[in-house]
Amino acid sequence: MRRALITGITGQDGRYLAELLHSQGYEVFGLLKGQNNPRSDMVQAELPFVEFVAADLQDLSSLVAALEQVQPDEVYNLGAISFVALSFKQAELTANVTGLGVLRLLEAIRMVGGSVNNPIRFYQASSSEMFGKVRESPQVETTPFYPRSPYGCAKVFGHDITVNYRDSYGLYACSGILFNHESPRRGIEFVTRKVTNAVARIKLGLQETLVLGDMDPRRDWGFAGDYVKAMWLMLQQDEPDDYVVATGHTHSVRDFVNAAFCHVGLDDWEGFVTQDPRFFRPAEVDLLVGDATKAHEKLGWKPEVDFEQLVAMMVENDLQIEAAKAGLKVP
Repeated sequence: MRRALITGITGQDGRYLAELLHSQGYEVFGLLKGQNNPRSDMVQAELPFVEFVAADLQDLSSLVAALEQVQPDEVYNLGAISFVALSFKQAELTANVTGLGVLRLLEAIRMVGGSVNNPIRFYQASSSEMFGKVRESPQVETTPFYPRSPYGCAKVFGHDITVNYRDSYGLYACSGILFNHESPRRGIEFVTRKVTNAVARIKLGLQETLVLGDMDPRRDWGFAGDYVKAMWLMLQQDEPDDYVVATGHTHSVRDFVNAAFCHVGLDDWEGFVTQDPRFFRPAEVDLLVGDATKAHEKLGWKPEVDFEQLVAMMVENDLQIEAAKAGLKVP
């Protein structure tokens, strides 16, 4: 039975990936920081097959100990300070976890099991935010990076150091340059979940308005459950490589808001939405759209959930959650 260790196990990607790996017959281990992680009970109830391991991406010795304990065949590094807005306020922490954390984990793998005789395979969660102020559209694996946030800068370092360890030490190390991917498990602090949750509450009469920042940026949005399949497929190939994972379609934040409100029959939604300068970023990424041809051809991967299905899935989930909290029936 193969073993996999996942950092960021409490996030949406970690949970979908854990389910996928379990269905493939893996023993699944999740790295947790601290003894009383507030989300550990939720993950344990949802994914009882996951065994937790204590370690911290800011502490090399704990990562070495975790690898020695688990002896994994595959390591998926999904752990990060992943909220872009927060990265502007906590830039040093973001660099330390999202950037240097990758270096520490790669070094731990090199020390414990990066040899030919014990080749741990490593996946790094790179991000379309690395492209930032894009040099070309659509973006592909060779598009130059121009990050526009501390998060994007940290992800560039993580991506480049993964390539460096692959080239320097022969590690089986891959990076998935994933474009925006969402799900009902997305954290409420992210704009997509903020929108779908507010729409559900407005439909149920529990909230009056939705306050947003800039609604013009365009993103390539896909379903997280689809994207974790690409992560796994990358580590099943004969040779390690880097891949863009995207739908190839772009929509604005305004498009997302429109789709969410229309799903619940509130077509004249403008009166429910206001904009606040507090939610504007110091430097915005205006357009991201990926070309996943390489993933299509080499991995046999394609997205299955389209934009409209994704938005509907998220709104329906929030309707159920908010109605249950309030003791209401879903209309």
